[in-house]
This record gives sequence, structure tokens and C-alpha cells, in this order.
Amino acid sequence: MEVDARIVRLRLAETFVIAREARDEEDVVHVSLRHGGVVGRGEGAPIDRYDETAASALAFVTEHAGLLGGDPFALEEIGARLAEVPGEQAAKSALDAALHDLQGKLLGMPVWRLLGLPRAGPPTSWTIWLGDPDDMARRTERVGNRFRRLKLKLGGGDGLDVERVRAVRSRTDLPLQVDVNEWWSVDEALAAVPELAALGVEYVEQPLPAGDPGGALLRERSPLPIYLDEDCHTLADVATCAEIGHGITIKLAKSGGIREALRMAHAARALGLGVMLGCMVESGLGIAAGCVVAPLCDHVDLDGNLLLAEDPSPGVAFVDGVQVPSEGPGLGVG
Repeated sequence: MEVDARIVRLRLAETFVIAREARDEEDVVHVSLRHGGVVGRGEGAPIDRYDETAASALAFVTEHAGLLGGDPFALEEIGARLAEVPGEQAAKSALDAALHDLQGKLLGMPVWRLLGLPRAGPPTSWTIWLGDPDDMARRTERVGNRFRRLKLKLGGGDGLDVERVRAVRSRTDLPLQVDVNEWWSVDEALAAVPELAALGVEYVEQPLPAGDPGGALLRERSPLPIYLDEDCHTLADVATCAEIGHGITIKLAKSGGIREALRMAHAARALGLGVMLGCMVESGLGIAAGCVVAPLCDHVDLDGNLLLAEDPSPGVAFVDGVQVPSEGPGLGVG
């Protein structure tokens, strides 16, 4: 297979703020694989939290392209070879997505059908990024009826996180979930979660720093389900997450692609865990790969492309709050 990769800069419609950072643009890596005159495409969104950048992802693809071999259907063997090289999960995710896209195009069918999965999953949440309570309430008002649930970014470090949720709740009856991005201590979480439950929040995502020894205690005492993001990267992490949370958050940029994400979802089910699918700031190409996994999940947060000023890779349809993949061959993007 011939491999080509490049960095693509995505510009956000508005500054996106979470507990760790604020951003106006995001660099992702686009990978193209050519086999027999057919091209498969995939996108990887590197995560700063794990010391990955678009430049490091591009370097990984360039250096390790030879590990793909010549058979685009040999996913297990290719995945095993890539896994021997540590790190750069976003680059691996881009390669995995491109392989799935290529397979679908070679066979003339969409990836979701190739994998025997339904076309559409649950509705995506819309992210209300971190701000002061009044600002988050104003942005909630602007959502209208376009989305069917909201995800609130918390972790302000100012003691106002519950007030942020209260302000949002005063403007909407939509289902709410919150993402703290590792910003609370155990004591802060134990104090806040009952109040969030009273406000109708459905679950809390990653309230504690990854690896925090208080995770099991919070899991035991929390009146709301705890979903784990930064604690859960690949299949190897799922069993441990069952001891400290009630659910896992899968992101292709952490798992290394569709194939590993499917394994994680099935393992989580076997352990009685809920499954959420998240994303980074991504174009429609990255979101299309996420859509393939969405039908296996309880909750979906795939709004990365909807945050952009302009999507360079459209192809996913947004219908009644649901991100619906194309019926075209492969991922159906481009």
C-alpha cells in the first residue's frame, strides 16, 4: 500500500475552553492509503494530555508506513505490528480508519455494514465549554432544540462548578452530563456529586485525576455514575476501570482506532460497565470513524465537527440530534 499523510488545521467557530486549556484551532493528521487504484482516508486527532502532536503523529506515520504491508484486510496483523511501537495512538487511529475506509471502498459497502452494525447510534451531546455560570447559561439558551442532550465542561477551580450546572439547568430541561477533566479532589467530588444529582445530571465524567487512589471510594459513594476517560485508553485498561467507575469513555484517538474501540465496548459490557463514545476537535472524517462505534454505546459525544467554523471533510449527516454516517462505501467522506 502507498501511504501519504499531511497535517490539516481545523479552525473553531468559537474559542473552546476546558479545565486544562483554551484553543481556537486544532491540528489533525490526515492519512491516505492507496491500494489497487483505490484510496482509503482516515484522520487522527492528537491529544496534548498524552504528549502527542500533529507533528509527532505525522512522523510516526511516515516512519512506520512499512508496517502496514500489502494486504488492507489483514487488520489483526497490522494492528499487532503497530502496537509494538509505543505511543502515538492518534496516528494509529488515522491508519486504522484509513484501512477500514479502504476496505469498504474495495468491497463497495459502508464500514458500518461491513462490521455488521446498525447505521446510527444514540444522539450526540452538545458541549457547553467552561466559562463563568452566566456565560454558560447564555450559551445554553442559544442551543435551542437542535440537540437532545448537553455536556457541560467543569473544573473551574473556583468553587463555582455546581453554580455553573445550576445556571445551565435554569435555562434548559435537556438531559445533562458533566465532564470535569480530572480537576476535582475526592473531597470536592463527594461534596459536589449529590448536588449535581439533585439538579438532574445523569453522570459525571472523569472527576478525579487519572490514577487517583480515591477512585474506588468515589465509585462506592457517588449517587451518580462515574465515567472514566483519562483513566481508560485501550482494552488493557477496561478491567481496572470496573473497580473505580461505572462506565468508560472511548475515544478513537486514545484507543488507536475502530478495531480496538470495538473490543473495549464489548469488554465493558461483559464487566457491567456503561459505554460512552467521545471525540476530540475533529473534522467529519474523524467523526465518521467514530460513528461506526456509536451504535455499541449508551451515550455519544461526537460534536467535534460541529464546533468548526468550516468542516473540510463533510460527509456525516446531523439528523434530529444524531450523527448519521453516510451510506456510501467506506466511511463515506470524500
